[in-house]
Amino acid sequence: MNVVVTGAAGMLGSYLVRRLAADGYEVTGLDLRDAVDAPPQARHVVGDIRDAKLLHETLSGADAVVHCAAALPTYADGEIRSVIVDGTRSVLSAARDNKVERFVHISSTAVYGLPKIVPTTEDHPREPVDPYSRAKAEAEQACEQFRAAGMCLPILRPKTFVGPGRMGLFAMLFEWAEEGRDFPVLGRGDVRIQMLAMDDLVDGVVTALKAADDVANDTYNLAAASFGTIREDFQAVLDAAGHGGRVRSLPARPALAALSVLQKTKLSPVYGRLLHKLMDDSFVSIDKATERLGFRPNLSNQDAILRTFAWWRSERTEKVEGSGRTSREPWKQGALSLAKVFF
Repeated sequence: MNVVVTGAAGMLGSYLVRRLAADGYEVTGLDLRDAVDAPPQARHVVGDIRDAKLLHETLSGADAVVHCAAALPTYADGEIRSVIVDGTRSVLSAARDNKVERFVHISSTAVYGLPKIVPTTEDHPREPVDPYSRAKAEAEQACEQFRAAGMCLPILRPKTFVGPGRMGLFAMLFEWAEEGRDFPVLGRGDVRIQMLAMDDLVDGVVTALKAADDVANDTYNLAAASFGTIREDFQAVLDAAGHGGRVRSLPARPALAALSVLQKTKLSPVYGRLLHKLMDDSFVSIDKATERLGFRPNLSNQDAILRTFAWWRSERTEKVEGSGRTSREPWKQGALSLAKVFF
């Protein structure tokens, strides 16, 4: 099978390119950035998913597309919509014109917004609450239109995925743990926040590529089967660091108000939906993916986070604060770095 992976230089895309190449697929990656760690047998194209001519050329002869390219929630509102909505429509159109047999769309559980019903199932309405989740929801609607027109189109909704190479806000937890500091949580930290190991997500994508049409042509949540509270997950990292750090509770409402102000003034990378998600349980049902698709996650939240922390410790040679433009880069902590003196 000849597979094109968009967003191939990103976190998920790069993992997927390596896995597919190792499994014997013909793989072409497409990304705005060069692929620094792509396997030699994979082809890589540098370009924009909104470039119709380039897309048509890149998808020529492809049997399947895995659409991973997206924008982060921290991007400007207009850019989020342009990349996620316009970009998805561009890739869908090129896939249709090239008669691509299968299109695996990587969406997000963000499309549910901030659901009060947990575990959240796939039939929960899309209730986006911010530019990122609205764009993800609209991209799904575009996919459903192409599915209705005859394209075999699995839509995968992963929870936040974690694995070696993943940075973002995890870099803040890892850095504070390594420095022997305590780490804050809002309130008691007893909310259950489900995540997903990168290896398990890649397994889910490959399963969707291989499944029979009548099974694949559906929408699935992908997430860890085993997960605890954020207090337990954060404390596991502090324990692994070996400095005696502890998770410390902050009064929830005052802390939420302060972080909201920092977010609105661009002094913190913590976006609004994440703040509110940390106040309530957030987990989805994976029964449908398990029963129909055969999805079998192997790693728990803690397994995934601790593996990532071990990678971070082995790879870190100097403190580098990234731009946060990709999930491979640590987000700038901004004003949050000043809070270290209290921990």
